[in-house]
Amino acid sequence: MMKVLITGSNGLLGQYLVELLSSLPAYEVIATGRGANRLRMQKGYQYESVNLADESAVKRLIERTAPDVIIHAGAMTQADDCERSKDACWMVNVTATRYLLQGAEKAGAFFLFLSTDFVFDGLSGPYKEEDAVNPVNYYGASKVAAERIVKQAKVPWAIARTVLVYGVADDPRRSNIITWVKSNLEQKKKLKVVNDQWRTPTLVQDLAEGCKRIIDKKAEGIFHLSGKDMLTPYDMAMQVANYLNLDTKLFEKVDASSFKQPAQRPAKTGFVIDKAERELGFAPRSFEEGLKLVIEQLPEK
Repeated sequence: MMKVLITGSNGLLGQYLVELLSSLPAYEVIATGRGANRLRMQKGYQYESVNLADESAVKRLIERTAPDVIIHAGAMTQADDCERSKDACWMVNVTATRYLLQGAEKAGAFFLFLSTDFVFDGLSGPYKEEDAVNPVNYYGASKVAAERIVKQAKVPWAIARTVLVYGVADDPRRSNIITWVKSNLEQKKKLKVVNDQWRTPTLVQDLAEGCKRIIDKKAEGIFHLSGKDMLTPYDMAMQVANYLNLDTKLFEKVDASSFKQPAQRPAKTGFVIDKAERELGFAPRSFEEGLKLVIEQLPEK
């Protein structure tokens, strides 16, 4: 029985990790998040409310639960929020990672850290694991700093970087590109969609499965876990509209520069996932397959 502590369990990836691992007899899951447990599925695992910025609370939790593995998926991920609230971003993304790692070192736990394509500048994507990091915004910089801390850990560690994760969340306030396009086009609203940024979008179920493979193998090092299709938001929106037979004439192609956002975005990221395919047997779905799955999962109005 592997005891797994998951941070950020109320987030999209956290939700799917809790569901995936707690449904299998080989794992005992301790889920942690800020405040109350907001997942629909409330049974089959233990939930602990913890503020990751509280050093003693974090260390007490790890001491009390003695996990074999810590999956650190909790983070401040909205790039514009990070740009506006740099202290809060650093606290959640960097300092909390240090607290968790210190706890992991005491417990002797394998540590899996979730990171992002925003560690790269987007000038030469798609990226391999060993490519040089060079963030263009504060969110990316905070993740680079946290990765450095993880790499110095005195326990076995892995870093799973991912790109533009999408899927159906229990929390209805969390939208994604698919639900955003669907709801706007159904209401006949015009949409400005960026056509000069490229990503390899990642279905959340695939990412959760990739994380499971890392902890099962105790695979160490950095892994790029994403989809394979290199798409712009405009490409994704078109696929959603076409699949749902919605009016694509409501789209307006725009450059990213037409949006005034506090955080700069890298132009072309996306990942080369050969290493994850080879070493983990990682096999992500295409965006088209992911799109169908998400549409099927959406609750009926």
